[in-house]
Amino acid sequence: MKKYFSLLLSVLILHVFSYAPLASETPKEKARKALLAAQVKAAIAELGTGESSRISVVLDDKSKYNGYVTEIAGDHFVVADAKTGATAPISYSEVKGIKGHNLSTGTKIGIGVAIAAAIGITIAVLAGRNKNAPQCTGTAQVGVPCPAGCVCIAQ
Repeated sequence: MKKYFSLLLSVLILHVFSYAPLASETPKEKARKALLAAQVKAAIAELGTGESSRISVVLDDKSKYNGYVTEIAGDHFVVADAKTGATAPISYSEVKGIKGHNLSTGTKIGIGVAIAAAIGITIAVLAGRNKNAPQCTGTAQVGVPCPAGCVCIAQ
């Protein structure tokens, strides 16, 4: 009787301790997943939809999706593959990681300033060329040579 009771007690203790780590991790894991899902939802909402909203998504099961966001819903979003156009609905709680492939606001401003500067320099160079060009009257005068670079027409 002692052997059976001892064996039963040891099996019961092993059984209880085997579930102890799962029970202590569950609230923390749920809180972490809920926080990550809220962060993903906010990031997707900020990114918006359309072909300009390119992202890479890694799910908990290690599957990866690359493409752009086509739809945003309360509990999921839809990613369309950029090459094939195939769509995949993804729940916010399934997402392990997400990365956007878009330019930051600072980068966009820098590109705009560089383009404006290039246009300004081009206009200044072209305006400087015209000031140094010889003035042509268009009619030739007897005894007066035609300035270099001009075509003078005799009347």
